[in-house]
Amino acid sequence: MYVIDTHCDALLKLQMAKRRVEYDAPLHFRKSAELGTNLERLKTGGVRVQFFAIFIHPSIPTDEQWQHALEQVDLFHSEIIGKNPEMKHIKSFTEINHLKQGEIGAVLTLEGAECIGNDLMKLKTLYRLGVLSVGLTWNDANLCADGAGEVRGAGLTAFGKEVVALNNENRILTDVSHLSDAAFWDVLEHAHYPFASHSNARAICNHQRNLPDDAIQALIGKGGFIHTVFNPPFIRENSTKATISDFIKHIDHLCALGAEKHIGFGSDFDGISTFIDNLSHAGEYQNLINGLLKFYSEETVKGFAYNNFMNQIKKIEAEG
Repeated sequence: MYVIDTHCDALLKLQMAKRRVEYDAPLHFRKSAELGTNLERLKTGGVRVQFFAIFIHPSIPTDEQWQHALEQVDLFHSEIIGKNPEMKHIKSFTEINHLKQGEIGAVLTLEGAECIGNDLMKLKTLYRLGVLSVGLTWNDANLCADGAGEVRGAGLTAFGKEVVALNNENRILTDVSHLSDAAFWDVLEHAHYPFASHSNARAICNHQRNLPDDAIQALIGKGGFIHTVFNPPFIRENSTKATISDFIKHIDHLCALGAEKHIGFGSDFDGISTFIDNLSHAGEYQNLINGLLKFYSEETVKGFAYNNFMNQIKKIEAEG
């Protein structure tokens, strides 16, 4: 069974290796073992579409962030698309339907809008370079909003609302993962296409990065979707270990809230350092699929794996 995965941080790892930060030599997307989402593992795991996030580490000075973002975009085009004929750049979600046997779609996303500063032209440039989803923050605050880790816990700024409006105009997904609770509710009020790229249920694991029940129900009520994340601290409270059974508790809870047709996966591979047992990289995706098939019908699991996302996207594309 093939899979759509809406979040990984391979671009940051490729950039760090290119800059010789934490790595002694460049990584190779096709087979470097340091990459949880390398091409060989995507193939083995049945990943049909992988989202690749542009993420700028908060330690990068403000005046260097745009350059870092462009470097990651360049790595996406040169190292992932350019050197691997099997990888196809998805420039609009309808192109997923045209992937041929053996091809893997690659979607470019933005995790945290720090790199654009207060310049909407930079955001428009990222659209033109292929970005199809925009997360306004990582865990910190920026000019758009407060992130989940900002103690102030404020919502969207006036500029953040402009960014959401531009996303709406261009039919770009607005990603609510990493937002503060207040910013989540502001986004839900203003965004036409909200989704959570990698978040779990706070009722099962009380972590600020997870979504509370009312937020989950409001998100699906607006036609959004929630892609569940494989990071153990977001699965089991105060733990760096988790099993597939632990993860399935989040799926069960989301289904109980009415989200069965809105659930997907956003692994966060290459952005996490601890892993679910037997699910430490993309090549082990089918272990999760087989675990889910013990409790859910094949049709339902296909929904989690790819159909739910595609069905929601059809509605977006129909508006065009």
